Amino acid sequence: MAIERVREYFKKYNMEDRIQEFDVSSATVELAAKALNCEPKRIAKSLSFMIDGRAVLVITAGDAKVDNHKYKERFKVKAKMLSPDEVEELIGHAVGGVCPFGINDGVEVYLDESLKRFDTVFPACGSANSAIELTIEELEKYSGYKEWVDVCKEWFT
Repeated sequence: MAIERVREYFKKYNMEDRIQEFDVSSATVELAAKALNCEPKRIAKSLSFMIDGRAVLVITAGDAKVDNHKYKERFKVKAKMLSPDEVEELIGHAVGGVCPFGINDGVEVYLDESLKRFDTVFPACGSANSAIELTIEELEKYSGYKEWVDVCKEWFT
């Protein structure tokens, strides 16, 4: 089970107790915001793409949408999201619980600028009913991100 994989990942940092599990689904931005009683834009959503034959994650704010032009400028390819089956196989978590923690080796993680306006954000933890609150510095540290990118639109400060 992917949440156990994430729990083991955070155990190395004595942070596994910070994982929150809910009696309700947190599989979408709206459901996660309701479960956490926070604004949807503070949900750190994980978007899975294929770039040059490899899986990558782009972590964005809950209110951000991928801007195809910016994405192509940055990654030099058209944005191609993974199918749900590909996500689970290539990333290591099922859709609804995808996060940058406890993922398969070789998956590159990018953090979108849309997240920088928050003190804390809430990424999932491997299941469709979990999350963890992290500062942006903690997200950087624990996500193993490669770099910050600016590939989204329609988010506001």
